[in-house]
Amino acid sequence: MKNLFDLSGKVALVTGASRGIGESIAHLLAQYGAHVIVSSRKQEACETVAASIRDAGGKATAFACHVGEMAQIEAVFEHVKQAHGQLDILVNNAAANPYFGHILDTDMAAYEKTVDVNIRGYFFMSVAAGKMMREQGGGVILNTASVNGVVPGDMQGIYSITKAAVISMTKSFAKECGQHNIRVNALLPGLTDTKFASALTSNEKILKGALTQIPLGRVADPDEMAGTVLYLVSDASSYTTGASVIVDGGLLV
Repeated sequence: MKNLFDLSGKVALVTGASRGIGESIAHLLAQYGAHVIVSSRKQEACETVAASIRDAGGKATAFACHVGEMAQIEAVFEHVKQAHGQLDILVNNAAANPYFGHILDTDMAAYEKTVDVNIRGYFFMSVAAGKMMREQGGGVILNTASVNGVVPGDMQGIYSITKAAVISMTKSFAKECGQHNIRVNALLPGLTDTKFASALTSNEKILKGALTQIPLGRVADPDEMAGTVLYLVSDASSYTTGASVIVDGGLLV
């Protein structure tokens, strides 16, 4: 019987893969046979993750890319074309959340950084990947959004707004790219134990309040997000596109 989760022969580009959810995704996709291009802003951090994947018997290379910089997006796709000649899976996971505070006090710098990475970065990464996938006959794009895109997080206004945009972007790309055999879906993580979420998880009062809203009563481990991504980028989900899969311990219930 065919293994629906087998990614052998596939090339996957994972952004924000130097730590947290992205690192867990990179490891799992490699474990199931994909050659993973580990990407984030710093080459050294990417190389550390790629080396650990190779040490575990997987295939991985590192290529730094700050998705808030258009020139770096062009560079990473030029690398993919030259080194691999194909891209089967794109995981848009890099994100910015520089501001934690009242929405009325959001300054222009925080606004621009969050929008440039979370909306413009995801959009043009998807455009570049989609063009490659269209030429080769198909592929899969996975966007990491957030439950904050459904219900805004307190003191996380602009971040929540960009994640709502990612959910809409996922649907738009899915609708127009399905004819090219390109599937586009979104992962919506709840509260996860990462450095990214440390403003919430490291504050005992905030964390205690948050846990009362989560039926499972705990914070997620990054590895608990990766399995859903594996499903969404593999043949196990071959008829799934435009979906937003919530993985939040029941928070939105």
